[in-house]
Amino acid sequence: MTERTTPMPDPGTGAFGTAPVLEIDGLGVRLPGDRAARPILDGVGLRVAPGETVGLVGESGSGKSVACRSVLGLLPAGAHTTGRVRVAGRDVLTMDRTELAALRARQVSMVFQDPRASVNPLRRVGDFLTEGLRAAGTSAAAAAARAGELLEAVGIRDPRGALRRYPHQFSGGMLQRVVIAAALASKPALLVADEPTTALDVTTQAEIISILTGLRAEHGTGLLFVTHDLELASAICDRVYVMYAGRIVETRGTDELFDRPRHPYTAGLLACTPRIEQDAPPPRPIPGRPVSLAEAPPGCAFAARCAHALPRCTEEAPVLARYGDGLAACHRADEGITL
Repeated sequence: MTERTTPMPDPGTGAFGTAPVLEIDGLGVRLPGDRAARPILDGVGLRVAPGETVGLVGESGSGKSVACRSVLGLLPAGAHTTGRVRVAGRDVLTMDRTELAALRARQVSMVFQDPRASVNPLRRVGDFLTEGLRAAGTSAAAAAARAGELLEAVGIRDPRGALRRYPHQFSGGMLQRVVIAAALASKPALLVADEPTTALDVTTQAEIISILTGLRAEHGTGLLFVTHDLELASAICDRVYVMYAGRIVETRGTDELFDRPRHPYTAGLLACTPRIEQDAPPPRPIPGRPVSLAEAPPGCAFAARCAHALPRCTEEAPVLARYGDGLAACHRADEGITL
């Protein structure tokens, strides 16, 4: 049964409360002038509740990183924005520099894909970890003690010794732990992780994910987890949003999304994911290529790559509407998608 009401993303409910720590409503981001034929983000909406892990998945160029950076007010220079990005009820898009600095220092932290891009290679790790604490008025001794506790919490041996070392003296996995420790220093209500395990080996990936999920469960932190790895998303996320060409094309609870995708793009992502089961079919890549910012095709942006497309799909853009327990933007969402 299809409910054709005005679509809004699920508010989400977490183990630590029902009021979302993050609410994005109708977020649009467009570059000025003729730098792009279509918006980077087009009407994006999502929710993250306290203690909840929400996945944001899609191919490179789909808009995932821009969406998550908007939570910190980190948008492309000169970009025109519409909609709202509310953290704990306050709209980030209306904040001035002082308010944004306070937001980043106390309420929201971000873990980027490349940890070496997050630290100054000329400063000791201890300086990196204690800078924010000391700026908030914590004494040098107390800040150092807190930094050591954070390093120990993320599994770094000899935390006191680690504080005296430089970033180049850490492996990629260990440095990512340092960056996570820094992100947790302010005990944020929301943690945004932008593909934090992409450059790491499988064992280190598992350790980083265990740290993030453990700390989330312990402190009730909401986690927005950006990834292109659907297997990883299925393992750690409570709900998943699927992005394509700057739009949310499907969202629902993780189990339902993986068992019965409603959008052909979601089904395509699942079909091209390698599986280790003995009788599993080989991965099937999605044909064609993602839509670039220089292109603004009429109708559904995925239609040129879709095996289920109808003539209507190339003329009329589907709206994000409710199907079952989730939302999908597809003219054939109520028919079921075959993997």
